[in-house]
Amino acid sequence: MVKQERAIRTRNLILEAMADLFNDVGYDAATITALVKRTGLTRGALYFHFASKEEMARGVLEEALTREGLRPQVFKLQEWVDLGLLLAYRLPREPMLRAAVRLSVDPKARRLFGTRWPDWVVLGRDLLTEAKERGELVPHADPDSISRLVVGAWTGVHLVTEALSDEPDLTEEISGLYQLLLPNIVSPAVLAKLDMSPYRAERLLREGATPVGRS
Repeated sequence: MVKQERAIRTRNLILEAMADLFNDVGYDAATITALVKRTGLTRGALYFHFASKEEMARGVLEEALTREGLRPQVFKLQEWVDLGLLLAYRLPREPMLRAAVRLSVDPKARRLFGTRWPDWVVLGRDLLTEAKERGELVPHADPDSISRLVVGAWTGVHLVTEALSDEPDLTEEISGLYQLLLPNIVSPAVLAKLDMSPYRAERLLREGATPVGRS
């Protein structure tokens, strides 16, 4: 058991260090030599856990599809909004998640491994489909089209925000995206009850970290 726990910690250390490299220099320029320097591990130790840089990249990408902080809500549309807000809040704070998104938009990495965006589209489509079945969407709203467009818009907002000199807060920008979009697809009665605040994600994560039996 101790050896297994140590192996898991080492594997996570390698992935976190490689994620930092991807964030710093991109996929193509990240090298095993640089990884050895960052981790202090031998090449043998690295290759014991991962056969190649490509395998490490796949491991980082696996971290992209995450629902941390997401909990059942009265409205499925609130869960869908929460999904985007939580990702926007966590992305600047979690190097592993940031590297996974960077790999998803890197042309070479995308050719080698694909991206997790199709998974996000499916996840969003499923939530929106259930929302429509409950009457939360307007009749003409198409869950599949909305999910595709919002995943694309979310990615665009992230990339533009990251490139701006003043680098606006991503959660505020994504909150603004939902406030602009949702009046066109959500039934008015439901829209009035949705929380699209940029502070919602932080609150959800904080509440999720509260130990059972404590407020």
